[in-house]
Amino acid sequence: MSPRAGLDKQTLVLAAAELADELGMEGVTLAQLAARLGVRSPSLYNHVNGLKELRTLLAIYGLQQLHAVMSASIEGVSGGAAVHAISRAYITFAQQHPGLYETTLQAPEQGNAELEEAGARTLQLIINVLSGYELGRTGGLHAVRGLRSILHGFAALRNKGGFGMPLDLEDSLTRLIDSYIAGISCMRTVD
Repeated sequence: MSPRAGLDKQTLVLAAAELADELGMEGVTLAQLAARLGVRSPSLYNHVNGLKELRTLLAIYGLQQLHAVMSASIEGVSGGAAVHAISRAYITFAQQHPGLYETTLQAPEQGNAELEEAGARTLQLIINVLSGYELGRTGGLHAVRGLRSILHGFAALRNKGGFGMPLDLEDSLTRLIDSYIAGISCMRTVD
């Protein structure tokens, strides 16, 4: 069977990303994707080798998109302002693209160079933002884990409606990131 005109791997990934944001990652199936694209499920195999490859492609795309918004957020800023900017970009991405965001959470599978590279670029961006705090390599990686944990927790609670108190969420995020910065500011190490 020949591929349908206008249907390619990128079209599949974009449509799957929309599905993920609407239905969550569990809602991204080949049957759902085929229905969205107006084709039969077997047609998708002309472009992907099944659901596992599609989800890997989504993870790559998700990491690329997350990297792009975080990178754009820090243009012209550094230090604490960059930590705040990258944090807001992360939270906004998770809110606007909840399903696609979900794809970015797993550690890259070993042996997939493109996925490893997308993850490494995002990791390096955060390391660069935190480099002014002189944490050393190991300390910097611990700081990245800490920031990622804070941001994921905040994003997950926000996306699930877990912040019911009548407090300004932006103010809460600002205070949280200020506390994080204060914490890493006194942890300078060289390794």
